[in-house]
Amino acid sequence: MERTTCCVVGGGPAGMVLGLLLARAGVAVTVLERHGDFLRDFRGDTVHPSTLALLDDLGLAERFARLPQRRVTTVQLPIGADGSLITVSDISTLSGPYNYVAMVPQWDLLDLLADEARKEPSFSVRMSTEATSFLVERGRVAGVRYRTCGGRTGELRATLTVACDGRGSLARSLPELRLRQFTCPMDAWWFRLPRREGDPHGLVGGVGDRFLTAMIDRGEYWQCAALIPKGTDAERRAAGLERFMAEFSTAVPWLADRAHELRSWDEVKMLDVRLDRLRRWHRPGLLCIGDAAHAMSPVFGIGINLAVQDAVAAARHLVEPLRRGAVGLRDVRGIQRRRWPTTAAAQALQRLAHARIIAPVLAGHPPFGHPRRAQRMSQLLATAPWLKRVPAYFIGYGAMRERPPAASVR
Repeated sequence: MERTTCCVVGGGPAGMVLGLLLARAGVAVTVLERHGDFLRDFRGDTVHPSTLALLDDLGLAERFARLPQRRVTTVQLPIGADGSLITVSDISTLSGPYNYVAMVPQWDLLDLLADEARKEPSFSVRMSTEATSFLVERGRVAGVRYRTCGGRTGELRATLTVACDGRGSLARSLPELRLRQFTCPMDAWWFRLPRREGDPHGLVGGVGDRFLTAMIDRGEYWQCAALIPKGTDAERRAAGLERFMAEFSTAVPWLADRAHELRSWDEVKMLDVRLDRLRRWHRPGLLCIGDAAHAMSPVFGIGINLAVQDAVAAARHLVEPLRRGAVGLRDVRGIQRRRWPTTAAAQALQRLAHARIIAPVLAGHPPFGHPRRAQRMSQLLATAPWLKRVPAYFIGYGAMRERPPAASVR
């Protein structure tokens, strides 16, 4: 019989941060990751100031700074009178040292966290190992059943199981957690285009025919997103790649000279955008955090950092109960109460962006419902620059900052 104190299902940012924090505090942790490595394309690569400050607290700032990265400080949208780019958020106006968003391949960040966690004798990560079901004893989750890529099966018992396995989480099949879904007007296409000298910097948006674009400055290339009406992926692909790239070039004319670089639909990855959250993030012996508890829209790129802050709050609340070997319902319930306001606020802001900006554009209407409203918004930002700090702070730190357990800080 295999046993650990805390079984973390999923080796993404939330799972690896939670595993590292608990292991440093002397808690036995086993992370189960169903993939053989962390290499996945077009995953969230934004590391916001809240996560940068956490890495500093953990003594990992210097190692992180050596990773290949691009620093982004501004968000620009085409809401000027002539469609010109207007800066709506400037993270550089926040107090330092972390007044920027670091664009880092997620696999590099996960490798760094895993390498650091492996230094702790109480930590282990099992790659190519998928949790297939929960072990339930007398109404309490007592661990998981798992299967390796080689077909070997087994059971891992735990005092507490934490679901960090994303919006496809095994925990979401439990009816008592009750999933609440919100309407999403879009899906997202992801692809790359070369970046050249003279291009804008930061995060840049554009408006096309029933789609919105967001280009993320990655140094040598642009990581491009095209937001299309929900459920129209097959229809728009059938219309042809050349047609899409012609429309894209009209929306983002400064990229028109390299539209031919995208040669096949195989280079365009589709993301089924969802926005939802569990009404309950827990049951006896089980806690859900990150996308397992609340799937986020890609708007503002805050999903990963929200999940990391969930992990920090969970570690701080759970260290002592896990050391005692007794985690009660009150302990896991307290984590949801702590993180619920921030999650609800972030999703409310994303829903507002869906309703006021994304849905009108995808329906062929101007953002904010009328061109004059967008013009007034651009004028207000020009006359009151301090307004750019409000979205900058929320993007950078969210509604509530979390601190790691003292025993985990180096």
